[in-house]
Amino acid sequence: MTTSTTPVPTLTQTQAFSQVVSLRIALDHDVRQESIANLNQLLVDTITLRDLYKKHHWQVSGPTFYQLHLLFDKHFEEQNALVDLIGERIMILGGVSLAMAHDVAEATLIPRPPKDREASPAQIERLQHAHEIVLEEARTIARLAATNGDDGTNDLVVSNVIRTNEMQAWFIGEHLAVLASF
Repeated sequence: MTTSTTPVPTLTQTQAFSQVVSLRIALDHDVRQESIANLNQLLVDTITLRDLYKKHHWQVSGPTFYQLHLLFDKHFEEQNALVDLIGERIMILGGVSLAMAHDVAEATLIPRPPKDREASPAQIERLQHAHEIVLEEARTIARLAATNGDDGTNDLVVSNVIRTNEMQAWFIGEHLAVLASF
């Protein structure tokens, strides 16, 4: 594999990460700034949860392999849709969405999994813990957004993030009951 020695041209920055651009969406700058910060944290944790699902999709084994393999991939796709919705909401509010793996790894609250292949009960426990982290922060964000009059953020978080994560946590949690019976 060859690597290019040609330097990447410096492009003009259009918006600094910490900058909130002025948008005419009838929300105060400070409200938008708080929602952007909260949503960026939710975004990096949702990206991490999404990627945990793909890791476990590839590495699952055991008597429920087929069911979990399909379920983990389905949940990955659902989390991927949430990533897009959250990232776009940040941009709608005038912010800059965190998007690169190194930024996600630096900021996520979800513990990093081992590189090793884990047994499916450990995978499920890890996913449940990640869902709990996302749900705790989502509930806080929803309350703050409602208090601040940021109805768009509140609706996104309640209607999409909380409902999807509650459903997924339930679905994977039920697999622990099945595994305990083997």
